[in-house]
Amino acid sequence: MWSRCGRSTPRWCSLLEVCWLEQTAADVPAADDWLSANETTRMAGMRFAKRRADWRLGRWTAKHAVSRYLVLPTDSRCLARMEIRPAPSGAPEVFLGNEPAPVTISISHREGSAACAIGEPHVALGCDLEIVEPRGDTFAGDYFTAAEQELVTQASPASRWKLLALLWSGKESVLKTLRVGLRVDTRLVDIHIIDPLLAAGENSWRPLYGHYGGQTFHGWWQQSGEIVRTMVAAPAPAAPAAFAYKRFDI
Repeated sequence: MWSRCGRSTPRWCSLLEVCWLEQTAADVPAADDWLSANETTRMAGMRFAKRRADWRLGRWTAKHAVSRYLVLPTDSRCLARMEIRPAPSGAPEVFLGNEPAPVTISISHREGSAACAIGEPHVALGCDLEIVEPRGDTFAGDYFTAAEQELVTQASPASRWKLLALLWSGKESVLKTLRVGLRVDTRLVDIHIIDPLLAAGENSWRPLYGHYGGQTFHGWWQQSGEIVRTMVAAPAPAAPAAFAYKRFDI
């Protein structure tokens, strides 16, 4: 068996307690035989096609992340025995054969891409994908702290959309780590980014910090193209030098 974060780790897993897998809509098969019966029923109750597609992509990505992390088969029958259930908080939880799996996961999807961050059972974990895109004039005031708004004000026009996406993504990751989602006022989460727009080349992971209720959360952010990625975990993860974000052939 592979060591999840040791010298024998597969190339998709970093030398951390947290690993990452990202897939696109093109990776998801047309058939639904890899879903459990409960998952099939739940998806059938979703009214909108986009919601169903995003949900399927997230489940497909998460199931493959869990299979790789635990070194399990990835045929449809085995994937169907794995079920991603929402906890009472809404956070995803993994079950294998109706028993809790020894993992913690966080799922995010955006614009035809999905990511799953996965770690040990005791890890508090959150991840998020965001698109760099224009936001409304009131967005920062509605969702950001005074310090974050000042940072946005000081940013150049060319950098502002990226910074807005990055701060918002960091908040989402922290709130997922807390297992509360957007039920909490995002202005209660304060995101601090190291060199947010200067020394960060594409594809390089950079540290970030989130503060909420006297707690400090450590994490990382990265950008490639128009996608911004963030991950926050507790205990604090080490620098993700080998943290892979690209898709993998199954």
